Amino acid sequence: MTTRPLAAIILAAGKGTRMKSDRHKVLHPLAGRPMLLHLLASVGELSPERTVVVTGAGREQVEAAVSPHGVLTALQAEQLGTGHAVAQAREALDGFSGDVLVLYGDVPLVTTDTMRRMIERLHADDAPATVVLGFRPADPGAYGRVIADASGRIDRMVEWKDATPDERAETLCNSGLMAARAEDLFALLTRVTNDNAAGEFYLPDVVMLAAKDGRASAVIETGADEVTGVNSRGELAALEGQWQQVRRARAMADGATLVAPDTVWFSHDTVIGRDVTIEPNVVFGPGVSVADGATIHAFSHLEGARVGEGVSVGPYARLRPGAVLERGSRVGNFVEVKNATLGERAKANHLTYLGDASVGPGANIGAGTITCNYDGFFKYRTQIGAGAFVGSNSALVAPVTIGAGAIVGAGAVVTQDVEADALALVRPPQTARAGWAARFRATMAARKAAK
Repeated sequence: MTTRPLAAIILAAGKGTRMKSDRHKVLHPLAGRPMLLHLLASVGELSPERTVVVTGAGREQVEAAVSPHGVLTALQAEQLGTGHAVAQAREALDGFSGDVLVLYGDVPLVTTDTMRRMIERLHADDAPATVVLGFRPADPGAYGRVIADASGRIDRMVEWKDATPDERAETLCNSGLMAARAEDLFALLTRVTNDNAAGEFYLPDVVMLAAKDGRASAVIETGADEVTGVNSRGELAALEGQWQQVRRARAMADGATLVAPDTVWFSHDTVIGRDVTIEPNVVFGPGVSVADGATIHAFSHLEGARVGEGVSVGPYARLRPGAVLERGSRVGNFVEVKNATLGERAKANHLTYLGDASVGPGANIGAGTITCNYDGFFKYRTQIGAGAFVGSNSALVAPVTIGAGAIVGAGAVVTQDVEADALALVRPPQTARAGWAARFRATMAARKAAK
């Protein structure tokens, strides 16, 4: 990889009207993360000196999304073509001397490795003026064509609207992604005209302008899947499916068992250990890690959670952000955990809500137990000690502490701390009235008959 400084220009000015959404197109999520942020993450691995996102319609949304990442923005007030869009980044790159990658916010899955290959090709011995990323789709359709020799030296590039039948027969297509030296890129852009069928300033025209100066450009190829763009919700769903398929295969190759792979959905940052078993219809939101030997049973949903070694989750469990399940703990059916920690071998097997709580090692939480963590204004924590036993259908009104080894009788509403190894019974004594039920039924039957 060259040591020259690197900048990236990401085009995100399009209106995205086919999405039919108030959300900007590039901010629609793919695998739990906005498409644009996928691209920023990949670019970030190359440590660019500057990254500029070119905005247009919906600029406020895009600017808000990228500002935490130290990214510059430039406005394309009128959408006059890709060449015009790139030119808008010139001011943001004032004084920059190095290489420039041109990327697209709605083409989110371009890998860091491919970006690196583009820069390396730019600095090959033949020193091309620009490097174009090409691909060969199953249906070339209306993509612009790249006419090149066997070495990748470009003879010409042509938009489909302006192509001859012979040129349209070429299967090597232009992804739109490009690498060039900053001094070459902006000098060539000043010479691009809109004398074409669409009346737009095309970025690929810089290739032919460089050729007129006696400087050839080069094309390198990648798979069509990597440069798939998104213009509609249908295309987004298709790309999501493509991404998930690759991620499932990787999980299994790394030693996880997916009982029904097509029904498991991962996020961009899901971490899965070895010998993990994932049953059907499991969804991983962002921020989940699952350690070796854990089992995620069917119909469970996990987000922002850490699942320890040998843990069992579900079926029908929900782990929300801040859930931490330590080694060997168990969360069963219809249990929800939020901002709570279960210690080693602790278990909550049925119908339970644990929010803002700490459950000690070996504790047992009975069916129907809830931590009452919210009073309508503030959240409070519940502390449950090691080896404690909380009986079924109990309500623990936070803030409250259940000591280590304590037992809370079933049906309790606990509003005060329970000492270690104590028994807490919070319910009236049971009474029985002999024959009352029979007399009641007889009375009510007589009333009904009299009507």
